[in-house]
Amino acid sequence: MIAACFPDGRLHLQHGPIDLIIEAFGTRDEVERAYRQAIDRFGDILPTLVRELPLLRRPVGEAYPLLQGPVARRMAEAVWPHRGVYITPMAAVAGSVADEMLQAMLVGRALDKAYVNDGGDIAFHLAPGHELKAGIFVDRLDGNVRLIYDQAVRGIATSGWGGRSFSLGIADSVTVLAETAAAADAAATIIANAVNADHPAIERRPACELDPDSDLGDLLATTKVGALPPDMIEQALQRGAAEARRLGMSAALCLQGRWRLEHDQQFRAARIA
Repeated sequence: MIAACFPDGRLHLQHGPIDLIIEAFGTRDEVERAYRQAIDRFGDILPTLVRELPLLRRPVGEAYPLLQGPVARRMAEAVWPHRGVYITPMAAVAGSVADEMLQAMLVGRALDKAYVNDGGDIAFHLAPGHELKAGIFVDRLDGNVRLIYDQAVRGIATSGWGGRSFSLGIADSVTVLAETAAAADAAATIIANAVNADHPAIERRPACELDPDSDLGDLLATTKVGALPPDMIEQALQRGAAEARRLGMSAALCLQGRWRLEHDQQFRAARIA
């Protein structure tokens, strides 16, 4: 396990595939205590998940009643609203880890603001009067989100076919704001899957051929998206936007340089620009 502070004051925690960047703001003593709490909590995260990994790779309807660990339960709770389609708790693993680690940092602490970034899926805390900004990157810095105390949003996550996890869709990226990072993670997966089309430039392979341990089994995961006709890009983005509206999520969707923004009234204070 790696636990080290960068010169700029951010904390880096890494254990196997889990790689976190953490930053807290407040008095020096409170920040140091928060970091110590994060380090103390982190050591158990991966071993506990590994013990339940076979269940976490099963459809949520089968796995939910059997899961025991706090992160595993967060994962199942986040994907449960989407159980009408094939989805496993693994769709929310990064966001759930971020939420769990942020909670551990905050116990007994008085911080102005803090965030836990798990590969782009971010849980954050804000005290009254404070805000954070998060950049949205595809090929470059394409926009930013202003996160403020008065809104319900406390999590942000991104999914797409070129990301760390397999996608059934063709979105370059779908960034979602939600009340938790786990909820944002699950919704980003669902919306990114909905950004879809059929075209010879799109290549897919069974997920189990790409990774025998994939929770997607023989479902076709996207492996390449070549140049698409403009009308097909718009139709694919419209499908994703419709899914975001159905879920009531604020989302930014990108496909081959074109964007669609969907804002739910609940998240009006969050600005994607």
